Amino acid sequence: MIRNKTQFTGSLKIGFLCFSFLLIFIFILRSSVFFPISQPQTHFSNTTISPEASSEESKSEPPPCLTPTCTKIPPSLANAIIHYATTNITPQQTAREISVSARVLQRKSPCNFLVFGLGYDSLMWTSLNHGGRTVFLEEDKAWIGKVGEKFPSLESYHVVYDTKVRDANELMKIGMEEEDCRSVTDPRFSKCKLALKGFPSEIYDIDWDVIMVDAPTGYFDGAPGRMTAIYTAGLMARNREEGETDVFVHDVDRVVEDKFSRGFLCEGYLREQEGRIRHFTIPSHRARLGRPFCPQKK
Repeated sequence: MIRNKTQFTGSLKIGFLCFSFLLIFIFILRSSVFFPISQPQTHFSNTTISPEASSEESKSEPPPCLTPTCTKIPPSLANAIIHYATTNITPQQTAREISVSARVLQRKSPCNFLVFGLGYDSLMWTSLNHGGRTVFLEEDKAWIGKVGEKFPSLESYHVVYDTKVRDANELMKIGMEEEDCRSVTDPRFSKCKLALKGFPSEIYDIDWDVIMVDAPTGYFDGAPGRMTAIYTAGLMARNREEGETDVFVHDVDRVVEDKFSRGFLCEGYLREQEGRIRHFTIPSHRARLGRPFCPQKK
């Protein structure tokens, strides 16, 4: 996630605000679907009640509760709306790009959501996964502190990437030619040079339902590249116990993101692309032994 990009136009901000209010509508609609409003039942009897008694009774008794549950906006969503409504900074992704992952989160949340990168859109991702666990992995320790002061509820960890964009060609060759890089295992125990092994242990122990790769920086030769992040995201998805993981890669208009997502997340697992974001759905390889690392392209 690049934090010093040129700010988006005002129309995009308006579009995002509309998107936020749409989320509120969906949340309230879902609440009414899962917790339908119950109509109060009327009971008749032969007892006659005087108008005076009825009036006094109505003053002393509170009105009946029509809904069995609260439909207030979740704090995470409320904070996100306030934040984006009062800042000139907009998310790095366009509204159309965001909608791709938002549809998946709408279907899967609450879920386990891992995001490579901590940026201006982090509060939004946490809100879209309300009730689930959203974790951010960030290379800039100072930035983690700055964001943490403003949004202490966000869960983030500092990570170190030891490869640069200029290493991409060598790493692509290693990943394609060495058999260890086609072996599905816990990244901590992988012998492939592309596997990231320095994350907190719990990151490897969780079966992630959704993974977003939008970091590290990766926009010039000397910057940390996303080669290992993309490979490790795919390895985590394949190594989950069962089920499948939706993996998103942003900035696929750049060479590294384009080649490494196609090469290691596999075109056979590609579901869609919108603008600069690609969506892959990768099934567990542990649940069905013998799966090829990459399936045949459909």
